[in-house]
Amino acid sequence: MSRTERVLRELAARETGAGEGGGGGAGALGTLEALRRLDGVWGELKAGRAWDSQARPDIAQERAGPAPGPAAFDAVVCGGTLGIFLACALQLKGLRVAVVERGRVVGRAQDWNISRKEMEELVAAGILTDAELEEAISIGWNPSRVAMHGGLELGVEDVLNLGVSPAKLVAFAKARFMAAGGAIEEGFQLSEVTSYDDAVVLGGAGGQALTARLCVDCMGHGSPIVRQMRWGVKPDGVCLVCGTMARGFRDNAGGDLIATDGDIEEGKDVQYFWEAFPAADAADARTTYMFAYLDAHPSRMSLEAMLEDYWERMPAYQNVDLDDLDVERVLFGWFPTYRASPLQPGFDRVLQVGDASGIQSPLSFGGFGALTRHLDRLSAGIEEALRADLLDRRSLGLINAYQPALSVAWLFQRAMSVQPGAKTNKTFINTLLTTNFGVMDDLGVETLQPFLQDVIQFVPLTTTMGGMMLRKPLFVFEILAELGPGPVLDWFFHYVMLGVYSLLDVAASALRPLLARLPSSAPTRYRWARYADAWRFGSGRDHSM
Repeated sequence: MSRTERVLRELAARETGAGEGGGGGAGALGTLEALRRLDGVWGELKAGRAWDSQARPDIAQERAGPAPGPAAFDAVVCGGTLGIFLACALQLKGLRVAVVERGRVVGRAQDWNISRKEMEELVAAGILTDAELEEAISIGWNPSRVAMHGGLELGVEDVLNLGVSPAKLVAFAKARFMAAGGAIEEGFQLSEVTSYDDAVVLGGAGGQALTARLCVDCMGHGSPIVRQMRWGVKPDGVCLVCGTMARGFRDNAGGDLIATDGDIEEGKDVQYFWEAFPAADAADARTTYMFAYLDAHPSRMSLEAMLEDYWERMPAYQNVDLDDLDVERVLFGWFPTYRASPLQPGFDRVLQVGDASGIQSPLSFGGFGALTRHLDRLSAGIEEALRADLLDRRSLGLINAYQPALSVAWLFQRAMSVQPGAKTNKTFINTLLTTNFGVMDDLGVETLQPFLQDVIQFVPLTTTMGGMMLRKPLFVFEILAELGPGPVLDWFFHYVMLGVYSLLDVAASALRPLLARLPSSAPTRYRWARYADAWRFGSGRDHSM
């Protein structure tokens, strides 16, 4: 019996009847059955059989003419665990909002780690009070470590250094939402979404039906509407993650933001990365994740095989003996990402947000952080679209506009993955990151911190690239050879657009008071506001934590 089988069977015996949905993502209490079920889906996707073994979920459709009845709500948000935060922000703006969730609107036990400024977005929106924010913070630490195999080690402050309780956050947001008049439909298994000329009707598998002016899809990358829209398209990138929350760690003072404990694994075409941080469960409790950036090539490893590597490598990485640890949760998941992101609406009156829109970074895959940092922009855009009655797919697409800061990150994801069968120098990724982080550290916190917060900005990026060319001029040619001309040229376009958006953002900021005084129609005001949002967020401004 493998170590993975033994640990998961022991957990199942100890936690009979417990769990959080079967390991659909990192953070769930895993079972052996859930692991193998998820690996089965992953295997079908890699082999290209995912679309042959199941029917496309044709859940969304459009019909001409009026809806069968009047809209009871301005917006219905589908997916309550993260959607409750956006729903609450919209309800507090005076809109009529409902949340539908197939289970219960509750947060899981495993902490989310996040930066304080991202949390403060919830306070600014009125979703949390200052006191509730502090109560939701389970644990904090400083500094966090960045460590690359071969010698680089840096300490950084205030980046993803808080552990927060999802259970408390969701409970606070849910209570405020309902107190403001919001409606929640739990046990609503979405079965159809039909867009009419004047409303959208959401049908549940149990015969429930809700009518609204707008459907907001916050159901993550597994959303049936998103699967319908992306049907037959392999993800361009995948992050495989496994790990544990365990007790028994002797050294539990700080966290690792990103670390490597070795070079590229020969014969496996993978570079392993680590993240670790204290857990709030006990003084000796710690969460450790091992992850890798991949594509969906058929040769890629399974999650179960990756977990076996985790058990083998984690003791040396954390300086512990596995037999001294009490494993309380096994965590695993795979997260797809697509270059065609943010996802443009495929239907009138239906808008994707959060992970469903692909707005999450191809580096961090942070669903909660991706939602909170866009919360003000999304809630303002949705409110304006509803008040101006601009709910066609083209108008809603301005909310999910092109963002060069997001597109630029794709080359970094590509550089941190190993192509199947490529003869990549086994030290390439560690050398790349050691040089990159070393230059940014020399340039100062104003350059290093945004990048570690997964925020790409034109000036810090340009100065970092210049520093790398000066520090290791010959290595630049190795980077170009490894990545290939196609990806580099594609990246260069987005890099130029990042600079253009930065200039447009400066111009829009200077002209905003003047433009606000100009008489214009509601559609014109809406379009200019969305363009300004796209320039601001597309340039990376207002993302820094």
